[in-house]
Amino acid sequence: MPKIVNHEERKRKVAEACWRVIQKKGIEQATVREIAKEAKMSVGSMRHYFSSQKDLFIFSMQLVMDHVHERIKKLPLSGPPIKDAMQVLSQVLPIDAERRLEMEVWFLFTSKALNDPDLKKKSDEMDDELYQACRLIIEHLTVAADWKQETERLYALVDGLAVHAIMRPGRLHPDLLLSVLENHLKVIGQNV
Repeated sequence: MPKIVNHEERKRKVAEACWRVIQKKGIEQATVREIAKEAKMSVGSMRHYFSSQKDLFIFSMQLVMDHVHERIKKLPLSGPPIKDAMQVLSQVLPIDAERRLEMEVWFLFTSKALNDPDLKKKSDEMDDELYQACRLIIEHLTVAADWKQETERLYALVDGLAVHAIMRPGRLHPDLLLSVLENHLKVIGQNV
């Protein structure tokens, strides 16, 4: 009897292998051969799922977004607004091993997106989603006269915290990262 293969699950496994190669060796070393080796499959088998490295990178970027979406969907958002905002925004902060891997890989993809319009489109999509989440949070926490400015501040804070936590993990550990975010949200919430 032929073996039944879940193609979508196999693609996810290849994309996760891509993440690990990027995290260990950098995006320039994330060749089809290296990723196939990490995924424990042949280059030919991998090409069955992804016709090019770019297709794999785009799928891998989407998988980061899917992981964030899945975590947010599971959140019990019924508490105080600041608590709910913390839960949502912490899904894109590197506060545990899973999110650290996702964010490290995401930032490396983003740097590559500067010179690749297809990757840039996917990067912009994620940035737009984070911006919209910040906007909704601002709308729920404050009656600020300038919600655009407050949205940009929150967006810049979350994005900056993520970058700094990746670049300087010894200085900005998860507890401090979450504390900075919570204090900022409390200040915003005082304007209600």
